[in-house]
Amino acid sequence: MAALRLLLFIDAQNVYNRARHAFFTNSDSHVCGQIKPIELGNLICSRSPAGCIYKLERVRIYTGQPNASKEPKAYGAHRKQRNIWEKSGAEVRARPLRYLNDWPTSPAQQKGVDVELAIDSITFAIDQAYDIGVIASTDTDLKPALEFVNRKYHPTIRTEVVAWDSPNTPSRISIAHPFIWCHWLSKTDYDAIADLRDYNL
Repeated sequence: MAALRLLLFIDAQNVYNRARHAFFTNSDSHVCGQIKPIELGNLICSRSPAGCIYKLERVRIYTGQPNASKEPKAYGAHRKQRNIWEKSGAEVRARPLRYLNDWPTSPAQQKGVDVELAIDSITFAIDQAYDIGVIASTDTDLKPALEFVNRKYHPTIRTEVVAWDSPNTPSRISIAHPFIWCHWLSKTDYDAIADLRDYNL
């Protein structure tokens, strides 16, 4: 049986925030919730549904980028983290954060990240760049992309999602038809792929 090419799309901030809600408290270190993207991809490949063999083809991680002049420390931490991701083999897509006029009273906002992820998941499906497209996010704004790929290409190309398995974060992205597989990841799974580096140092 030929291995199916898996392309993992990671919404970095969503995965981080959901991991913190699932397994940690606000008093825990800010590093709690960070993951190693390639290790996540390998973990998912090891959990393929029965009768399937997955091969990790690519990992693309989508994130917001702080402004270097407004938040030099956060920008420096972001660059360190991005460099580690890229050295491990992940492809990083970073979009500038949006700063409102009353910043820093209002925090910087992530804009366009989910849109770029959604467009890429569709574009790569059109280009037949993957057999299994996995979206690591619980952002329901990504549902239209999943619906399009499944309507247009299922069962030749399949989509799956990732979510943390915790009573604190029970949600996952789902669509009406067809059923899409969800990789529910436990605290033990998180510990296996956790990135405990403090990029602020």
